[in-house]
Amino acid sequence: MQILLSYCKLTQKTKKMLKYPKHLQQLIHLFKKFPGVGNRTAERFAFQVFNWPLEDVLHFSTTLSELNQKIAFCPECSCLAEENYCHFCHLPNRNTSQLCLIASVKDAYALEEMGMYQGLYHVLGSLLSPIEGKNVDCLPMEKIKQRVKSHSIKEVIIALDSTLEGEATALYIKEQLASDVHISRLAFGLPIGSCLDFVDGGTLARSFTGRHSF
Repeated sequence: MQILLSYCKLTQKTKKMLKYPKHLQQLIHLFKKFPGVGNRTAERFAFQVFNWPLEDVLHFSTTLSELNQKIAFCPECSCLAEENYCHFCHLPNRNTSQLCLIASVKDAYALEEMGMYQGLYHVLGSLLSPIEGKNVDCLPMEKIKQRVKSHSIKEVIIALDSTLEGEATALYIKEQLASDVHISRLAFGLPIGSCLDFVDGGTLARSFTGRHSF
């Protein structure tokens, strides 16, 4: 037993003494900033990059260094714009009578991939969350109202997550815009292929309330 304890102490001491080179440690620390990436995964990423050909490493480095220079937020809709061109604002075939409010930039790409919506977008950037200190001042309501007026928007589509934060934000936006334009919200309900036995009560209730003619 004593020998085993001594071995464990020696192993722990050895682990403390063994450290990766400084630059590799820095790279591991940076990879750990990614969501869901722990120490082991970050180490694996760092060693993978270390083993890349020099050409790939330089290309990776250049892409990262130019990211914030080449891409910026569109001053009109807050989606991503490259070299002052916003795909969501400048395409001539967009329906300028519809405005879809989304929480993040990624949501615009998800809706575009669906291929059913051709209107305008506006990124809120955050949702109401008193716990995180995000109040109504965090929402760009004045800018949204200006766009509704300048583009003669007929319908504002609220496309936010079905969470407490999403619900609170949607209700606030509805109160702010209800007198100016028609407000609609994405339907939430039963996913395709689901069985009622496996659907939670909240989803089932929302599906029942939002039923339509058939």
